[in-house]
Amino acid sequence: MSLAPVLPDGWTLVALESVGSTNDEAARLADRGVPEGTVVWAREQTGGRGRRGRRWVSPVGNLYSSTVLRPDCRAPRAAELGFVAALAVADIVPPGRSIRVKWPNDVLVDGGKVAGILLESALSQTGEVQHVVAGVGVNVGFAPQLPEMRYPGATLGGTVEAALEGLTAALARRLAQWRAAGFDGLREAWLAQAGPIGAEVDVRLGSELVRGCFAGIDREGALLLDTAQGPRKIVSGELLGQAT
Repeated sequence: MSLAPVLPDGWTLVALESVGSTNDEAARLADRGVPEGTVVWAREQTGGRGRRGRRWVSPVGNLYSSTVLRPDCRAPRAAELGFVAALAVADIVPPGRSIRVKWPNDVLVDGGKVAGILLESALSQTGEVQHVVAGVGVNVGFAPQLPEMRYPGATLGGTVEAALEGLTAALARRLAQWRAAGFDGLREAWLAQAGPIGAEVDVRLGSELVRGCFAGIDREGALLLDTAQGPRKIVSGELLGQAT
């Protein structure tokens, strides 16, 4: 594999040896007006982070990339790009591995977490999305095992360069699908790889813990639960996994 990965037509690679955060660097470039498809890739991050401010351990050996997207939509629809990114990661998992996506944007391989996805948006004063930075970290060569991790780590295998090429190609395909057909087609693809309908799960909403049976996601990507108190739609929260 070449040390200069090949990206989709029209996409641009900004390759760095080390950076605090690829998301921060991509956001800085986006504010300067770089086009969609600008990808910031670093061999290591010294200040990587995940959802809800969690640290993301980022030494050399795994993939750390952030892509500038310009979806031309309002904020609620931009949240759908988390599903786009999750499906793109699932698309590059080698055949024969067990894949499961977990709401809202986790990807599990053989029962372990293989990637972290962090979307960060900039909005205009009228609520239009100026840009979205889609940060994706993929365990390629090794899987960090930290006490706070809810799932064990899993690795993709192969090389970082191959993972970057595969991820950007898959992301371009899934973005085109999202733009052409809307969220419905992606929703069906995501549900096909999600946990079984009817499985009992726990969801954390701040200090509240909600238990219910997984009933899918709606057309805006909200989590649907059947709880003892009746159906419930959850727009923002943390799916902890199957209830114990």
